[in-house]
Amino acid sequence: MDEMYDAFGPEKILEVYHPRLGMKGFVVIDSTARGPGKGGIRMTPTVSKEEVFRLARTMTWKNAMADLPFGGAKGGIIADNRGLTTKQKDGLVKSFGEAMRIVSPDLWVAAPDMNMAEHEMEVFSKAVGSRKACTGKPKRLGGIPHELGSTGFGIYHAVVVALKHMKKDIKKITFAVEGFGNVGFFVTKFMCEAGAKLVGVSDSRGLLVDKEGINFNKLANIKKKQGSVTKYPGKVLPGHEILKLDVDVIITAAVPDLIKPGDVDNIKAKLIVCGSNIAMTNETEESLYKHKILVVPDFVANAGGVISSYVEYIGGSVNKMWKLVESKIKNNTALVLKNSVSKKISPREAAMRIVKERVLKKCKICKI
Repeated sequence: MDEMYDAFGPEKILEVYHPRLGMKGFVVIDSTARGPGKGGIRMTPTVSKEEVFRLARTMTWKNAMADLPFGGAKGGIIADNRGLTTKQKDGLVKSFGEAMRIVSPDLWVAAPDMNMAEHEMEVFSKAVGSRKACTGKPKRLGGIPHELGSTGFGIYHAVVVALKHMKKDIKKITFAVEGFGNVGFFVTKFMCEAGAKLVGVSDSRGLLVDKEGINFNKLANIKKKQGSVTKYPGKVLPGHEILKLDVDVIITAAVPDLIKPGDVDNIKAKLIVCGSNIAMTNETEESLYKHKILVVPDFVANAGGVISSYVEYIGGSVNKMWKLVESKIKNNTALVLKNSVSKKISPREAAMRIVKERVLKKCKICKI
């Protein structure tokens, strides 16, 4: 745990427990240098303080990269979403929200993350007693739901900029997407609409592969009706095999720590865009750079959700959200790649230099 602490934070780690409901959770407020910590709540059986800290730190960098008036934070509730009734899940979220009144909304503004959506944000905000406690709420509560696809939309534009940087035509590339939840669904949709060929897509049940191309509309319909991309006609492999596919682009959109050091030599793709948070360690990212594989870091590529959250936070419109996501993701991806080339450093290192400078300029308690 001690290795979590450095010159930037974390400022607060709260662990909460409700004995009767069995709710156990935590929030890590990594930094409030640029504003209240901003970051979602995830509900999984394995979420840990260390994982939540890594995600909170990613949010510190993500908000700085997007140049938003937010710091970084993240919340986690330990529970198996699949084994809960709606009433049970609401009870856990409500008790978590009540426990977080001491920091929300002044020091932490939440949002939906894994297994959380607009309904849970309504429960959370009511439990805290403030609509400012979170974003991603239902429209009737002033929300701009993440279900609109803002994160996937931003990732798509990061891919577009990276391909332009590599002098590649999106209509002539093949790609694979790890994860077909909200993020994966929308980035796949936008990529296919732009003319890219989808040849691999995975979910928790496995990896679907079709070198001739996967029809997005057919895939979406099968996923909705049958619950898995593996029901689509084609070859099915173990999910992790996605990293070995002979494709131009891999987009991560689900689990953390997908790419391990031992995977680097097997990756054929020349571009990896991190739609999921902490898809790999920083060391693995540097290793890929040395192997001449371009990686667009998570906090650069997948900031669409938090940019959308900011627009909701200030009472902006959905139309303003789309425009701001596109402009910020495009500009930031281009800036990072330009600096990477000019300074002969990896995209992650280039991005880190930018965000650290932006946080330090505002931080009164950081160790400089």
